[in-house]
Amino acid sequence: MTLSATPTPGNLLVSPKDHTLIMIDFQSQMAFATKSIDAVLLRNNAALVANAAVGFGVSTILTTVAEKTFSGPMFAEITEAFPGQKLLDRTSMNTWEDAAVIDEVNRIGKKRLVFCGLWTSVCIVGPTLSALDQGFEVYVIADACGDVSDEAHERAMDRMVQAGVRPMTSLQYMLELQRDWARTETYDMTTGIAKKFGGSYGLGIIYAKSMFGASEGH
Repeated sequence: MTLSATPTPGNLLVSPKDHTLIMIDFQSQMAFATKSIDAVLLRNNAALVANAAVGFGVSTILTTVAEKTFSGPMFAEITEAFPGQKLLDRTSMNTWEDAAVIDEVNRIGKKRLVFCGLWTSVCIVGPTLSALDQGFEVYVIADACGDVSDEAHERAMDRMVQAGVRPMTSLQYMLELQRDWARTETYDMTTGIAKKFGGSYGLGIIYAKSMFGASEGH
């Protein structure tokens, strides 16, 4: 049998309309004990993901745990990207055991789910393994997650990947949604987010545009 390649994306790549993004417990109390990633970088990556989701029109669920009584508000970088969106507050550590969250997952109705949040070993492992068990396709944005130690984060990622979760990073997530610089309708938005939250990659874009008027779409 001869294989014939075609210039089309693989089915395992995420696209703006094929998944639901679930951002979990990006809250002060959870961040205080997070040691596997610097707090500034964590907030930056969460902001990148949130702004990319808004810009590409991704269906998104925002959820917190004990917001008023213990864990505090969700990061402003996220809520400012989603003005007016309801936060689903829970008592359960496993988001998948919260009826309101599951109602929203079912209302949106997408089989592919992308997760990020705090902590990796508890609030991400729980819903990802539960969703896998119920037949969903599951991705985790690893650098928009964090835990109480490197060991805790890494073992949690290992456990999820061994179970079938597909790991990715925050910048990878946004660039996978864009995928082609010739898509002019989202070009300025994508490069704008990269310049603000994309670290040295964003600096490179600023430099190239300022010095040479460069454009990736040409």
